[in-house]
Amino acid sequence: MKFASDPFMFTEYYAPRGQQRLMDLGNAIASQHLKPSDLCIGILGEAGSGKSLIVRGMFPGLQLTNDDEAVYMRPLPLLEHYESGRFRNHTYHMDIRFEVAFTQPYLLAEAANAAIRAGRRVVIEHFERLDGVLGRHADLLVGIGEEVIVARPNLFGPQAQDIANRVLRSIDFRRRVHTAEDIVCNILDVVYGIPTSTLVHGDVQRGFILEFEEKPNFAVADVERLAKEQIAAGLDVCYLDEDHIRIGNDRIHCTGPRIHVANTADIPFFAMAPDFVYNPINDTWLVVGVVDGPERLADLSGINKF
Repeated sequence: MKFASDPFMFTEYYAPRGQQRLMDLGNAIASQHLKPSDLCIGILGEAGSGKSLIVRGMFPGLQLTNDDEAVYMRPLPLLEHYESGRFRNHTYHMDIRFEVAFTQPYLLAEAANAAIRAGRRVVIEHFERLDGVLGRHADLLVGIGEEVIVARPNLFGPQAQDIANRVLRSIDFRRRVHTAEDIVCNILDVVYGIPTSTLVHGDVQRGFILEFEEKPNFAVADVERLAKEQIAAGLDVCYLDEDHIRIGNDRIHCTGPRIHVANTADIPFFAMAPDFVYNPINDTWLVVGVVDGPERLADLSGINKF
């Protein structure tokens, strides 16, 4: 029996909030979904969502034409090699949102298509902005928002713009979760003497998990109260360096310093499960926090609802 197309359509992952976890996920996506024949890779998502880290995980050693410090490579290698008539790299990268300020979309599409015809791979950030000009679907789409969506589109979709719309809408929840998580971790460090480096992080839908090998001796209600006080205080949240952010006057260790709200008041709701949750599979104790409505905590077994 022959299939008209690959039966895989799309899958979703939680979008992790630390640099290493994002690169590890990128590596997992490449090993599970990327084929040697995939030459056009579309990356979708807002600035600061972790697109570059996912790309680094998927394609170790790839020279990115942009970075998180807003430094951009000029001239663009893809265009330079296209104009010279010789593609010297195996894989090229470009950020459409930046490049269209200098180059017409049709020329970017011509260069990308020429590289693909020459058997080169092109990784295109903000792919939805070139989709209509390129004249072809991406072989693989990766959207990064609150979730990471991996899709292999065909003639009938899914469309790049639809995935882009979804991840752009959801990224704010990820920023809220990450900021609330860092606030809680800092409280555990400063008030209860539990170093942030020892905490094991996990995910639930629109929330986070902290995992402990032994049942902690602090009261969850006290931690929740202190966290809500900081959130209500309207403290500015800003990037310091690749390992730290600042919330108010506190310098806080963080492995994903660019994925936050600008002010704690941008978290309209925060709550924690009222007690520790025992995980019999790993024999561990969990602290659970969410940023989206009290109904998620009404039935803990249903937080990750479809």
